[in-house]
Amino acid sequence: MKLTLNVNGATRALEVEDRTSLLDALRDALGLKGTHAGCEHGVCGTCTVLLNGEPVRSCLMLAAQAEGHAVTTIEGVAPAPGELSIVQDSFVETHGMQCGYCTPGMVLTAQALLRDNPAPTREEIVEAISGNLCRCTGYGQIVEAIQLAAERMQRSNTP
Repeated sequence: MKLTLNVNGATRALEVEDRTSLLDALRDALGLKGTHAGCEHGVCGTCTVLLNGEPVRSCLMLAAQAEGHAVTTIEGVAPAPGELSIVQDSFVETHGMQCGYCTPGMVLTAQALLRDNPAPTREEIVEAISGNLCRCTGYGQIVEAIQLAAERMQRSNTP
């Protein structure tokens, strides 16, 4: 099946089998390895991408379902090559990334949260990331990273 996907602001043509998940299309057909495969059952959140700005599990979606929608992966959140977004930088500064396996999904979930709620409470942050599993940090540093990103975004007036 031939598809045209809008990924990270660019139109990308690819050919995949009908049953190919969005996760596999991103990683294998488009070479975007930042989206990680975890449980492949939609439980862990490791494969989270943004679909029209909303977090979705790319392992549960067929690639064909993303046609006509804007897909954002972790590779698409930085403002320019070699730079980090405010959220990414906050994860680095607070050591919220630990091993890094869950980080792309956490960052994208945080991006969506902060777009909709620029000043979330700790409880709102915990609720937002509750569907993303991390086996390293106990979530404290991830919550701290999102709080820091929210503060920085408010000061800089940068989405």
